Amino acid sequence: MSERDLQEAVKAKYGAAARQVAAGKSACCGGGAEREGPDPICRNLYDAREEASLPSEALAASLGCGNPAARAELKPGEVVLDLGSGGGIDVLLSARRVEPQGKAFGLDMTEEMLHLARDNQAKAGVRNAEFLLGTIEDIPLSDESVDVILSNCVINLAADKDRVLGEAFRVLKPGGRLAVSDIVIRGPVPVAVRKNMELWVGCLAGALEETEYRQKLQAAGFTSIGIEPTRIYQVEEAREFLVRAGLDPEAVGPQIRDRFMAAFLRAQKPARRSDTSPTSRT
Repeated sequence: MSERDLQEAVKAKYGAAARQVAAGKSACCGGGAEREGPDPICRNLYDAREEASLPSEALAASLGCGNPAARAELKPGEVVLDLGSGGGIDVLLSARRVEPQGKAFGLDMTEEMLHLARDNQAKAGVRNAEFLLGTIEDIPLSDESVDVILSNCVINLAADKDRVLGEAFRVLKPGGRLAVSDIVIRGPVPVAVRKNMELWVGCLAGALEETEYRQKLQAAGFTSIGIEPTRIYQVEEAREFLVRAGLDPEAVGPQIRDRFMAAFLRAQKPARRSDTSPTSRT
């Protein structure tokens, strides 16, 4: 599976999710068909006050696995970037937290999602937000221009996670913070799961193992790394993902029991660069 193939598959899935929301339905993780019940990954992430402040379309397009804006300790005046901003829910919540002088950027490679996010911004009346077209592997912002980077169940979708984390490090100001919700693995998982594209674009197969995630953050230059589990998914919650990917839940289920979890990851860019820090873009 090439990086381009994966990127196109993710784009197609999330484009379908945006069109689904535009048609008045709710999307689920990976942009599959509308579910009869709540998605186990995306459910119960925002409190009632947050939900009441947002357009229904922003909530319907929420495909994350956490609430990084609530955990990032955002301060008025900060510049925030959300990697893979989708329908804009975390950008809109962040923009309100950094008012009046701060700003929140959302970056997404799917034009349908950007259109939806901009509509949601207009409906919410949020002025200090901007949505950008691009990939998280090649962030269209200058070096050291962002105080905080958020992401919500998106980094696991990238084929080249080292490049994503390197780009995040580049655009953060010295002393800047990474505050990410993502799917993380504890322990080995079957090869069939790891290689399955349907599961990858559905948020599972592309997840990093906890130790590997920490190592990649360190290699990118980050310090003060913390990984906090927020939800451990049960086998029954993964059943629909497995069936949709053509795998037998009864056979694979026991091999992934307690392996997949949602986690909140914190990391910091050192206040001063060292000689071993990744080089800036020229």
